Amino acid sequence: MKTRQKGIIFFAVVAGLMLVSGITIAIPGKTAEDNNLEVFVAGEDGYTDEERPQFCGTNDKPKSTDFVTEYKIPTACTQPLAITTDPNGMVWFAETNTGNIAKFDPVMETFTEYTNSRWAEAESELKQKLRSMMWGMDYSPDGAIWYTDGFTDSIWRFSIADQTYNTINFPVIGDEESLPQKLLIEGSDVIVNDFSGGKLTFFGYSQLGELTYAAIPSPIDGFTSDFAIDSEDNIWYTNWHPSGSGILIKFDRSAWESQLSISPETDSLLLQDFVQFFQFPSGMTTPNGVEVGPNQTIWIVDTTSSYFFSFDPATEEFTKYVTSVPTIDSYGNASGVIKSPTSRPYWIEHYDGNLVMNEQTANRIGVFNPSTETLVEYTVPSRNPNWSDCEGIEYCGVAQVFDFAIDGKKIWFTEWVENNIGVVDTSIPLPFSIDIDTQSIILKKGQTANVLLYVIPTSDLVGDITVNSSTTSLFSDIVVTSEPNELYLDDVSKTISIQITASENALSGTHKVLLGMYNNDIAISQFITVTIV
Repeated sequence: MKTRQKGIIFFAVVAGLMLVSGITIAIPGKTAEDNNLEVFVAGEDGYTDEERPQFCGTNDKPKSTDFVTEYKIPTACTQPLAITTDPNGMVWFAETNTGNIAKFDPVMETFTEYTNSRWAEAESELKQKLRSMMWGMDYSPDGAIWYTDGFTDSIWRFSIADQTYNTINFPVIGDEESLPQKLLIEGSDVIVNDFSGGKLTFFGYSQLGELTYAAIPSPIDGFTSDFAIDSEDNIWYTNWHPSGSGILIKFDRSAWESQLSISPETDSLLLQDFVQFFQFPSGMTTPNGVEVGPNQTIWIVDTTSSYFFSFDPATEEFTKYVTSVPTIDSYGNASGVIKSPTSRPYWIEHYDGNLVMNEQTANRIGVFNPSTETLVEYTVPSRNPNWSDCEGIEYCGVAQVFDFAIDGKKIWFTEWVENNIGVVDTSIPLPFSIDIDTQSIILKKGQTANVLLYVIPTSDLVGDITVNSSTTSLFSDIVVTSEPNELYLDDVSKTISIQITASENALSGTHKVLLGMYNNDIAISQFITVTIV
């Protein structure tokens, strides 16, 4: 795929028709004759004994910390992914290896799994185990759970009252490939990004009979990822190429809908009349998650790195942040080949002035307060060693936390390879707080500055804690050392001296440096701004 030049990147906005729920599941390129009819048994997990630990979990029992509680799903090897909550506080999630959705009652701590007979019928007809990545899920006010199905190119609707499933074939333009990914119920609309098909799709969830939808193509060839809506009804989303290039797009949905009411002929509407786009900054290569935060700032997480970014629409400036460096018990490094471990934040959401992100390969849930620039990272206790460099290392690996949902002070999440759901309770007091004696420093090349990190105990939890640091600078432009590097947390505040050095060959620029402390369960950090001149 080639990135198109500015002068020719715009397409006409298109619309079309697709049929509603009577459509059956279609498996492109698959027929019953393609499969071994004798070995297939409907309902089995589809993995060999050798594969099962990798995809179905290595821990028979759920685990917990002071902040995180896990719950084991009754059916084995469901591979949960998309998750949401309803107004009654019920937790819903998609089982990607069964085709079912399930409900968890947090009060009774009970699971209810709803058999998807249409999925089972398709498996029996094709004599093939079906499995899909179901990335997006949301609740609609008419009492339904909607979710995407990337393998069958479908959108599912589950009626809570009737306990019935219906499917909608995802709209495809021409011969393009498609992958419906994230899904959001906004007003009366269902909005879905087509990751590989390069578009956003809109349709009303209450329509009957023939379903009218609108598809908004992305400006450049490549992937169209997550999206978010600001207070003025603008839709922000990313459009990127595997080469690392891409743009952040602002789509004026109100102006588009207003023009549609005047001229319903969508072929006459040009995308350039309704969009602004902004080139990605350095370091942003795989921007999957997008969210609108406080003060209408746009936040983006980069899945192939440890970075997350803010974008100020008023100044059109990006600011780069970084998560903590993953601890060795998440990536292992038994071979010694991993020199720069990354956390891979996947999605980002906003609640109560904070931003939440899942750090996939760090096995953490991060909560960032942009006002104080404080990052709290909660460790997920279960680990699967088959997804990390863990050979010979105990308590090592990641649970593949691919999705989460926020309900008040609780963050619910799924563990795709451990067959668990879990919850972070952010209302539980943190064991300590931190403060730094400065918010910014200016360094000449080769210069070192000393900053003081104060650790203040705030609960009865005691134990060893370790200095935490990372930086957005490239290579070793900024080096952070500390004295001491570890300490025992008791009821007395501690002070740690931290040295921040700009290397002799450092590039001039402004960077964010993360400083804090961590233990096995939690990391608490703050950012300071370091400018190299």
